[in-house]
Amino acid sequence: MRFKTLAMASALAATLSTSALAQTEIQWWHSMTAVNGEWVNDLAKQFNESQKEFKIVPTYKGQYDESMTAAVAAFRAGNAPHILQVFEVGTATMMASKGAIVPVGQVMKDAGEKFDPSGYIPAVAGYYTAPSGQMLSFPFNSSTTIFYFNKDAFKAAGLPTDKAPATWPEVVAAAAKLKASGHKCPFTTAWQNWTQLESFSAWHNVEFATKNNGLSGLDTRLKVNSPLHQRHIENLASMAKQGLFIYKGRGNVPEASFVSGECAMIATSSGFYGNVAKNAKFAYGLTALPYYPDVPGAPQNTVIGGASLWVMAGKKSEEYKGIAKFFSFISTPEVQSASHKRTGYLPITTAAYQLTDKSGFYKENPGTDVAVTQMIRKVTDKSRGIRLGNYVQIRAIEDEELEQVWSGKKTAKEALDAIVTRGNEQLEKFQKANKG
Repeated sequence: MRFKTLAMASALAATLSTSALAQTEIQWWHSMTAVNGEWVNDLAKQFNESQKEFKIVPTYKGQYDESMTAAVAAFRAGNAPHILQVFEVGTATMMASKGAIVPVGQVMKDAGEKFDPSGYIPAVAGYYTAPSGQMLSFPFNSSTTIFYFNKDAFKAAGLPTDKAPATWPEVVAAAAKLKASGHKCPFTTAWQNWTQLESFSAWHNVEFATKNNGLSGLDTRLKVNSPLHQRHIENLASMAKQGLFIYKGRGNVPEASFVSGECAMIATSSGFYGNVAKNAKFAYGLTALPYYPDVPGAPQNTVIGGASLWVMAGKKSEEYKGIAKFFSFISTPEVQSASHKRTGYLPITTAAYQLTDKSGFYKENPGTDVAVTQMIRKVTDKSRGIRLGNYVQIRAIEDEELEQVWSGKKTAKEALDAIVTRGNEQLEKFQKANKG
């Protein structure tokens, strides 16, 4: 009898153990590395520890373009992740992927989770919202382009450390002083297409492409060979010839040269802040992007960058419930504010911004509010954002052509004209593939 009782107790314990482990797993594919990868893992851990029903499993799947390609292949094979992080330039492609995604608004509604798009910063919510008014993806690591400078290097060059260059002529002058003081890399830029073409256009309130930069139709065409774009790329080419601008590569590769102290100024993502705050061994400052003071209306506002979370189709209702609960968790003001402070990404809701402001974070860390103030300005049809099909391919074209300029093999006009011609071919392909 004693053995029978023990056997029953053992079986019951096993049943309870199995029940406790029977969590619904949610696969989340992302493209975050280093300090931002640690942040993603911590978010998943915090959510998993906050409840027992669901388990978020974050998996790094390579750079943004790589993870997007992997997810498309996985969807076709019937084993796509539940959540996919997609960078902003993949938005048009994801919107056109009928049957592959479930709009986040629908996911939240079906799960009975409170979801009010009006609570999000308009520039963020608007970008990921369909013409019908339905939000398609969940804003996650939303960023914008800002300017970082090395205060120690400025001091050594005899430059003021309490005031960064505000205009492009001032950047050139500061770079010249930095070079004269022995600095071998006065200025560099990461994400050159995003910072020097896309954000540059919105910041100066000039068109990047027709049809409101693609937001109003697929029959959009590039306009980055305007006189102002040509002037700017010529200016950067001149800086490159003088050793004032040192090209350090594509994407976020150049960021390492700023953190190491090699380059004294860099234009890149606000989401670079977490890396700088943790790893820079020098005093640094954050400020708004430079602009040309003789351009009417400049500065305007910068455009959104970073990525959002897309929900893939073909999953079970219980899994969608877990996705919705996770999205509710990471959008609470407390979690959002903590993420903003840690990474430099935008606080995607107004409540999170207000909570951060009240905490005194912006006063204690001057410049950390720059990304927000650049984004909450009044937008125009030319500065709302850029939504183009096949834009992963177009960005590669932009990189190729700009590299020809920095190496002295092409003029600014030749490269920009080539970007327009080659880029428009990609836009035409996308338009034809998505008619109707």
